[in-house]
Amino acid sequence: PIAARHRAQRPQLATGIEALKGKQAIVLERVDGSGDGRIKLAGEIWSARALDAGQAYEVGQEVDVVDIDGATAIVM
Repeated sequence: PIAARHRAQRPQLATGIEALKGKQAIVLERVDGSGDGRIKLAGEIWSARALDAGQAYEVGQEVDVVDIDGATAIVM
């Protein structure tokens, strides 16, 4: 019973795009609500758009990834 309980309670490891949510990234090209921006996330360059369409992030700023929509990171 103890071993079965430990197997059932293993923490789930986030993989793929789920692992990128909550990470910080650096803005490489201005990011706004249009989706034309670029960020460097986990060593890779991603297209990005702002969560709030009225918000903009300039080159060099750190942003937090809140979601991934296809090949576009949603940041704030």
